[in-house]
Amino acid sequence: MGKIEDLEVFNGEGYQLSRLDKVIAAARANSVWPLPFATSCCGIEYMGSMGSNYDVARFGMERMSFSPRQADLLIVAGTISKKLAPILKQVYEQMSEPKWVLSVGACASSGGIFDTYSVLQGIDRVIPVDVYVPGCPPRPEQIIDGIMKIHELVKHEGMRNRYSDEYKAKLHKYNIEIDGKKIDK
Repeated sequence: MGKIEDLEVFNGEGYQLSRLDKVIAAARANSVWPLPFATSCCGIEYMGSMGSNYDVARFGMERMSFSPRQADLLIVAGTISKKLAPILKQVYEQMSEPKWVLSVGACASSGGIFDTYSVLQGIDRVIPVDVYVPGCPPRPEQIIDGIMKIHELVKHEGMRNRYSDEYKAKLHKYNIEIDGKKIDK
């Protein structure tokens, strides 16, 4: 029998025992479906991480989802203009729970070198971000490191963590509704 990494198991002859929540967490972490929201050069680097040299398919992410309703990881790579911000927020809101956000590159994280009136100075002004990947543009190795950090978040997040008061306060800060209802503080 093979050993699942970071999973408490009891190996017997012909069987393995473990806790159900740990097995579900490992399965969720290794079946993340990303939605790439690539707008500029960081998107090209993300595409490079999909190639055979880096191969994010080994992390269970070979299926790109271009429908927000079928994705659970939003990868924002590149410059986001202020006109594009409401569309990015709408895509985030259309994703089903649980969902995570990976901000790739300096432009998505902080506006980058574009300190102008038309560029959003960080996507965290419109949607919550789980992991930031620095760089202009970041190398595919850095993007894969960010993906692995998302996997760690997925593995260690409880099944009901998304219904906590802390998470509701975070969504209230971003003026995001759940199930068509406004979140009260």
